[in-house]
Amino acid sequence: MIQAVVDNVCWQMSLDRKTMALKQLQGHMWRAAFKAGSMKAEFFEDVVPAVRKWREAGMKVYIYSSGSVEAQKLLFGHSTEGDILELVDGHFDTKIGHKVESESYRKIASSIGCSTNNILFLTDVTREASAAEEADVHVAVVVRPGNAGLTDDEKTYFSLITSFSELYLPSST
Repeated sequence: MIQAVVDNVCWQMSLDRKTMALKQLQGHMWRAAFKAGSMKAEFFEDVVPAVRKWREAGMKVYIYSSGSVEAQKLLFGHSTEGDILELVDGHFDTKIGHKVESESYRKIASSIGCSTNNILFLTDVTREASAAEEADVHVAVVVRPGNAGLTDDEKTYFSLITSFSELYLPSST
C-alpha cells in the first residue's frame, strides 16, 4: 500500500499535476523541511535585487503561483537570502482560479484594487501568458535554464526576458 502511494505521488509529480492532495502533501513536507532548517529556497541571482529596486520605487509585488499561499510564504520566509517576505505585498494561488484562465487575473486585479492593464505578469508558461494577456495584463515570458522550450511562434509573439534586470518599470510614485 505504501509503495502504491509513493508510486502515485511520483507519477503525479512527473506529470506536473496540480492536484490539491499533492499540493497539500508537498506543503506538509516543505513545512517540516524549512522549519527544521534542512531546506532553503534559492532564487536566481537577479531576482531579489530587482524586487528590492521595484519596492524602493514604490511598486507593489504579488506572487501568483500554482503552489499554495502557505508554500509561497515558506519559500520567501526561508531563502538563501534570508526572510524576504517583506518584499511581497500579497500571495495568490489557484484558489483564486487556474493560471490558464483569464478570469483569474481579473479577480487578482480586483482584489488588489488595480486595473489589469497596470499589472505585469512574469511567467515561464506561455499558456499562462496568453490567459493573462486575454485579461489585458502585460506579460513577459521569463526564459531560464530548465524551463520548457518555446516554439518559434512563441519566441516571436511574446516579450522574452532572461533576467529581471532587463525590465524597465516606471515608478509608481
